[in-house]
Amino acid sequence: MKTIYMDNNATTKVADEVREEMIPFLSELYGNPSSMHSFGGQVGHKIANARRQVASLLGCQPDEIIFTSCGTESDNAAIKGSLAAAGNKTKIITSRVEHPAVLGTCRDLEHHGYSIVEIAVDKNGRIDLEQLEQSIDDDTALVSIMYANNETGVIFPIEKIANMIKSKGCIFHTDAVQAVGKIPLDLSKSSIDMLSLSGHKLHAPKGIGVLYVRKGTRLAPFMVGGHQEAGKRAGTENVPGIVALGKACELANKYMDEENTRVKEMRDALEKAILENSPDSFVNGDVDNRLPNTSNISFEYIEGEAILLMLNKYGICASSGSACTSGSLEPSHVLRAMGVPFTAAHGSIRFSLSRYNTMDEVNFVAEKMPEIVNQLRKLSPFVKN
Repeated sequence: MKTIYMDNNATTKVADEVREEMIPFLSELYGNPSSMHSFGGQVGHKIANARRQVASLLGCQPDEIIFTSCGTESDNAAIKGSLAAAGNKTKIITSRVEHPAVLGTCRDLEHHGYSIVEIAVDKNGRIDLEQLEQSIDDDTALVSIMYANNETGVIFPIEKIANMIKSKGCIFHTDAVQAVGKIPLDLSKSSIDMLSLSGHKLHAPKGIGVLYVRKGTRLAPFMVGGHQEAGKRAGTENVPGIVALGKACELANKYMDEENTRVKEMRDALEKAILENSPDSFVNGDVDNRLPNTSNISFEYIEGEAILLMLNKYGICASSGSACTSGSLEPSHVLRAMGVPFTAAHGSIRFSLSRYNTMDEVNFVAEKMPEIVNQLRKLSPFVKN
């Protein structure tokens, strides 16, 4: 059975070009990039090139890039590292719909004397800018607001938020794990202080991430030992992963237009067909300000887990929310924050496409989804048959 993969917000296929770029560093090019000899030095040059490739995608300087192991590490490093450098300030502001890597970190810090403010969103997943502005005061150490939501794809007005926070003299971090590679970014024209990304969300392998830190931003080292990553993140570098991420960022630059045209057209076609043929279903989130690949649809009166199991029988991969929380039977915290009714929140499915999807796959999923929904509704105790 062919696999139809529409769960790209959870992880992505490693691009063939990226895999080929990695291979030499898993075999003959095994030198330590910190070594004085030329055998190791050539590896160091490859890391420097990858740093330039990442910076080119983000529109920043190479020396503002710190390589990490993943988006979660980058989020933790940004939040805890900036707090360590913030003196006596104890307030952290975030949103109710953040990824667990941010929400979990902030809520853990609450047990260590920090106060946390979680900004609300409206029914379309749009952040309450008025509440955000009113929450910032002289005790605010950090504001961390995601660039785009991993479940709904809703894009926040990050530049407006960054400018607001900058005018208040606060540090601003954004988790851009879902945004990087899908929508254009130019940090040279931005007020963002720190930004997190993860390689496996843009066709690089798992185990490699980045924390962008604007020059002049105070950040305490988050791994101490060697001199690597400008003394901020010690430890011998994950060379294959770094080189792979550099190539993936180069490809993301190349295919950005395709993400926002062909991929978006496939997403829209899939969404339209499902909604037309599945009564009592609706899209979650701001349909006018979303990532081009993401559609989150609620199907009332049925369980999302049951839909996923039936999709799986056809080789179709989708999600009922964030991959980091999908083991929970609780409705998505994102949909709860948006006020999605309980009968619909439990039946939400996220489709997230990539440039490797085809219209034939879209048509197949669009054909099977109404059949699955109708079959499950016949079994539902909440639907009168």
